[in-house]
Amino acid sequence: MSELIVIGYEDKAVADKAFAAVQELRDEQVLKFNGLAVVSVDADGRTHVDTPARSEEVAISATAGALWGMVFGMVILTPAMGVVGAAVGGLIGKLNQMGVDSRFRGKVQELLRPGTAAVVVMASELSEDRFAEAMGRFGGTVLKTTLSEESERELAEQLAGPSSDD
Repeated sequence: MSELIVIGYEDKAVADKAFAAVQELRDEQVLKFNGLAVVSVDADGRTHVDTPARSEEVAISATAGALWGMVFGMVILTPAMGVVGAAVGGLIGKLNQMGVDSRFRGKVQELLRPGTAAVVVMASELSEDRFAEAMGRFGGTVLKTTLSEESERELAEQLAGPSSDD
C-alpha cells in the first residue's frame, strides 16, 4: 500500500523547507517514497514542479515511476479536464475507485492557488507518528488517501499493459 499525501502551504519557501525535510526523513528511514515533488503556482497561475535529483538511493522502478507520474498528473495537473480520451478516462475511473476522486482532486486544487505551493509524497512505507511530528513544525493543510497494492498494480497495468512476469 502507498499513502498519497499532499501538504499545502501559503508560502513556497516553507514548502521548500518541508520538501527537504521529507528527504531527510527518508534518510532516517521514517518513510520510503515512490514519488516526491514540490508543486508551486506562480502569480500567473502556472504550475511548477520540482523533484529530488535522481540518485541511486532515490531511483525508482519504471513501473513505480510511471504510476507516480500518472497519479501526479491526474491528481495535480488535470483535475478539471473536460473532454478526455478513453484511456485517460479509464485511468480517472480507476483513481475514483481508489478514493482519488474528483472531490479529493478538487481539494488539492483548492490548495494550489496562485502564490501557494504543496509537497506531494507517494510513500510506500511510513511511520505516521514520526512523519506527523517532523512535518508539524511547518504547518500546512494535509490531504491524504491510501492506495492499495492491488489498485497500484491495476493502475500500472492500465497505464503500461500487463507485466510479462504474470
